[in-house]
Amino acid sequence: MPTNPEQRKGVILACMAFFMWGLAPIYFKLLQHISAFEILMHRVVWSVLFIVIIVAVMKQWHKVQHVLKHPKLIAMLVITATLLGFNWGLFIWAVNNDHMLDASLGYYINPLLNVLLGMLFLSEKLRKWQALAVALALCGVVIQVISFGSFPVVALSLAGSFAVYGLLRKKLPIESLPGLLLEALILLPVALVYWWLMAPSNSSDFVANDWHTNVLLISAGVITTLPLLCFTGAAKRLQYTTLGFFQYIGPSLMFVLAVVFYGEVFSPERIVTFACIWSALAIFSWDSYRQSQKRKRENIPAPTKPV
Repeated sequence: MPTNPEQRKGVILACMAFFMWGLAPIYFKLLQHISAFEILMHRVVWSVLFIVIIVAVMKQWHKVQHVLKHPKLIAMLVITATLLGFNWGLFIWAVNNDHMLDASLGYYINPLLNVLLGMLFLSEKLRKWQALAVALALCGVVIQVISFGSFPVVALSLAGSFAVYGLLRKKLPIESLPGLLLEALILLPVALVYWWLMAPSNSSDFVANDWHTNVLLISAGVITTLPLLCFTGAAKRLQYTTLGFFQYIGPSLMFVLAVVFYGEVFSPERIVTFACIWSALAIFSWDSYRQSQKRKRENIPAPTKPV
């Protein structure tokens, strides 16, 4: 367990974020009768309202105003907002179209992409066992492509979009809450235009809906915002490689939900790919534990910033 108070807080925030993400498919399955784009629209609209309330209570409007004075930061937030919206929409589609195992695979790959991106862009050193883990994960993807003729598009799209999102947010000098509000505000016009112009559906009219459907749709703001706030808070306090260590909590929960509760087929091609990813994660976890024990013996604190 990290001794640095900020690191301890980062660990708690990371666990909270990934537990909430891992259980999120239960929520989206309850809205399976509604299209993914419509759910995404509600995620954006109600997230804005929820975050505005939080910003007002925490009196952080001055931080939002500070960011608005820097066009370059706004331009970068447009990119992160686009990545976030894409990731949200694809995840909803995957869960509600019986591709939860693909989503699980994507978020298993994500920590290993974090390690790779941390090495390439944050000057974090890639140890030999970490390099082996990344190579093994890549082998799993290649084996699926060559042997079974299917490229894991959904998995890699989810993993890539969220890994790049996390990297950019870590690099931006913007606190998690103001940044998330501005990202949601950037997506809001698109969501409102879709809500105004979309073809009428059975659920597009709140007055015609039953009360529990409306409660679930409005709850999208909470379901969306809380884990993201925890994640961005953790990303500011932990090394990106360390953050990747916690990230397989979410896909493990998704995997159990998909196979045990929602009846998705764990086919031979998935077994091979998952076996490679699981082996890679086991190597990565063992190496991370070994390094933490070494630091304890040598009384060397784990760095909180890239070196």
